[in-house]
Amino acid sequence: MSMINENEFKKLADYEHGTCISIFIPTERAGKEVLEGKNKKHLHSEWTQIKKKLKEDDLSESSIEKISKPIQKLIDDRDFWRHQSDGLAIFVSPDFFSYYTVPVNFEAYHYISEEFYVKPLIPALTGDAKFNVLSIQLEDVKLYEVTRYSIAPVEIDDLTPSRLEERVGYDYKERSLQFRTQGEGGDKTQFHGHGGSERDEKTEIKQFFRAVDQGIKKYLQKENLPLLVYCQDYLFPIYKEANTYNHLFETVVPGNPNDTDILGIHKRSLEIFEPVMNENRDKKIKKYEELSSTENTTSALSDIIPAIYQGKVDTLFIENRAEVWGKYHEDEMKVEFSENHHDGKVSLLNLAAKKTIDMGGKVYLVEHEFMPQKKSKMNALLRF
Repeated sequence: MSMINENEFKKLADYEHGTCISIFIPTERAGKEVLEGKNKKHLHSEWTQIKKKLKEDDLSESSIEKISKPIQKLIDDRDFWRHQSDGLAIFVSPDFFSYYTVPVNFEAYHYISEEFYVKPLIPALTGDAKFNVLSIQLEDVKLYEVTRYSIAPVEIDDLTPSRLEERVGYDYKERSLQFRTQGEGGDKTQFHGHGGSERDEKTEIKQFFRAVDQGIKKYLQKENLPLLVYCQDYLFPIYKEANTYNHLFETVVPGNPNDTDILGIHKRSLEIFEPVMNENRDKKIKKYEELSSTENTTSALSDIIPAIYQGKVDTLFIENRAEVWGKYHEDEMKVEFSENHHDGKVSLLNLAAKKTIDMGGKVYLVEHEFMPQKKSKMNALLRF
């Protein structure tokens, strides 16, 4: 499994070749569709169309064969198709091959050009969606760095005890923890240990959680990202008592994280955190609307792209699933529009998105109904 990160994105965005192919397909995580090979069939179908176009474009048989090898190897890999998320993005040229499993339900799509089509992956680079997830049980502790499109483990073995016994002593024996809430709607939980121990189990758990908190705190304070905790409901109030990190998210991801895999942890975490991820985008849209009658906004693509190259764009809004074809002549600061993707014309929205990120701006893919200026497929909030 490979998931996108900033370094990988930059590699894709900077890559140029005479033939660059970008493929996006929806995938199923499990169920009947997986057993019947639906994911594999999607890729096979897209690749059949691509090969036909490459032949029509007079690409040599040897180049097509070179490109085909890693694609066919992926199609034939049964184990690969058993471990999918919601979408698969593949980038291939005669001398390059990479794929990314991402929690995005792509529409089946391919793009053939001299550059890769990275626009669907842009939200992973905005930074607004970045947060940490602490997966914690009495016998297991893991930390992840998460974005809308990715999840990556953080190495914390040297920072924290990995299980309760390491903190409170190995004479501690696992006991059945029972709890009950006093009165309907009450919030006081009582713990009852079995086995005759005089230790207060809640105190021991809190001691363990405090050690975890202190162990990861220095790492968390490097970026001060929100910390989302994934654990069983009865453990979260104890962790909150032990916590000293200022950016702990108040809502827990309920359940035992050991009951799922890393993609499941990612999916469950996004379900809880998604409303927060849209806050900065919504604030920027509101700011655009407030300034729409000033010189600090524009919806004209012929003005936006030169402004991007001059570093003037603070935030770019691009209509999701939209496309505009053409070419940008940087020396003349002129945008040439086209009706199609032929004769050297490229996706201007893909170009604008890549360059905005490169110049330190932010990009949001926005559904049509949420675009600040709906008559245009791209809106820009300019720097003051």
